[in-house]
Amino acid sequence: MHKVYFVGCGPGDPELITVKAKKLIQKADVIVYSGSLIPPGIIKMCKKSQLHDAAKLVREDIFKILKENALKGKLVVRLHDGDPSIYGAIREQTDNLKKEGIDYEVVPGITSFLASAAALGCELTLPGVTQTIIVTRAESRTKVPKREQISELAKHKATLIFYLSIHLIPKIVQEAIKGGYSKSTPVGVVYRASWSDEKIIIGTLQDIAKKIRDEKITRTAIIIIGDVVNPKSYEYSKLYDKTFTHGYRKAQVKS
Repeated sequence: MHKVYFVGCGPGDPELITVKAKKLIQKADVIVYSGSLIPPGIIKMCKKSQLHDAAKLVREDIFKILKENALKGKLVVRLHDGDPSIYGAIREQTDNLKKEGIDYEVVPGITSFLASAAALGCELTLPGVTQTIIVTRAESRTKVPKREQISELAKHKATLIFYLSIHLIPKIVQEAIKGGYSKSTPVGVVYRASWSDEKIIIGTLQDIAKKIRDEKITRTAIIIIGDVVNPKSYEYSKLYDKTFTHGYRKAQVKS
């Protein structure tokens, strides 16, 4: 069976790649990878592969490489940073492969917003604060549906996470406040999460744009807005409460 693997290699730290992803790229005959987004430590794992940097290719070139090599029976990997399903543009590739009778498999990876949360040491779904995560991007060359405008999403007061948007931080701040977040709402920004040059900037909607400008960060950063970044208060989990009964444990009742 002719097949292409869409493999997520994680946020940057080579030790955060999955075992399955590592085995595939070590065995792959051909790898199309996402340019500067894949760290050298991961590229070094591609010992026997013919490598193609997707940053230098257009859609048609990438598809031709995947198709021709898969039809030759080679082990073909399309290597993505983070997880392929988040801003990975894989659907257009998988649909075209199916038209050619070529199967595919998606191998998930740790995405950068999770690595960013880890760097910040925050719980994104904090009881008593929010149980919802909204992952989005600010509108620029890629349009965003009206119902997904920042000011609309901000009305939920959930944990709001932005990819591919750090250069638009002033607009994000303005729209978030317009939607209902207070100016004192905490914001965490993580530049190149899990890479050796990772930077963490913590502020509020009032001062985060200046802090980012001072650090000269214009790309490759995740923005997390919400009280979970620096909570004033929160509730303890019900799951581990001694008064809570569930399928594996009965509540402790005072005698």
